Amino acid sequence: MRDAISKMFDFNGKNILVVGGTSGINLGIARAFARAGGRVAVASRKQDKVDAAVKLLTLDNGAVQPFGVTFDVRDNDAVLSGIAQVAEAFGTLDVLVSGAAGNFPASASGMSANGFKSVMDIDLLGSFQVLKASYPYLARPGVILQISAPQAFVPMPMQAHVCAAKAGVDMLTRTLPLEWSKEGIRINSIVPGPIEDTEGFDRLAPSAELKKRVAQSVPVGRNGSVDDIAAAALFLASPLASYINGVVLPVDGGWSLGGASIAMTELGAIAARQLKA
Repeated sequence: MRDAISKMFDFNGKNILVVGGTSGINLGIARAFARAGGRVAVASRKQDKVDAAVKLLTLDNGAVQPFGVTFDVRDNDAVLSGIAQVAEAFGTLDVLVSGAAGNFPASASGMSANGFKSVMDIDLLGSFQVLKASYPYLARPGVILQISAPQAFVPMPMQAHVCAAKAGVDMLTRTLPLEWSKEGIRINSIVPGPIEDTEGFDRLAPSAELKKRVAQSVPVGRNGSVDDIAAAALFLASPLASYINGVVLPVDGGWSLGGASIAMTELGAIAARQLKA
């Protein structure tokens, strides 16, 4: 039984594309797939970050040459071209991880229309464009994982743009399986809780004291790690999860059961005070 289970997490011969995979949670996911034997491509807006991620993935698993491509998810032509490059190098895609995201604290009354649109274009429109451009190249069966955020279902001051965008991302996760799963494509969302050593968490909780207070609001008593999210990604992409489809899965130590609302309201209030200072 143990050998059978270990084979479920063996991604040898599998091709994985991680969009936004040059930093934070998404880079951790890319590294996990590489260490599990997969051939990984990462995509991001900046060439230097792509180059650094490819170098790191090569060190992680030098036997399977990773690939990097640069595009902005807001530019549909660039997305189409970039994903076509990955497909030319890899052939089919077995797993797509769509994780590009944008965020900044701003009150709804003080936010410009362009600021709101920018986050919607990165998170929601960008996700759709990545999924649609990848669709022709996805293996049948294939897996799509979207990286969402608790703002999708936990209201937070100073985050109206992100709340709206991520709610849309999660609805894509629940809607597209009704069309694509007949072809063997599963789609799920991972919703990370407060994850240490990530840019997003550092922006929302910029001090050690704030991070400690957030940890106290998590039922398991700690903030998460990038490895926690990567493990969930490996599971959802594996045959063990072959009957899991259209699911929005919080990986947050139970934070979304109640503590998230309190903590995110407090963090939003702190962000508002900082902007006024």
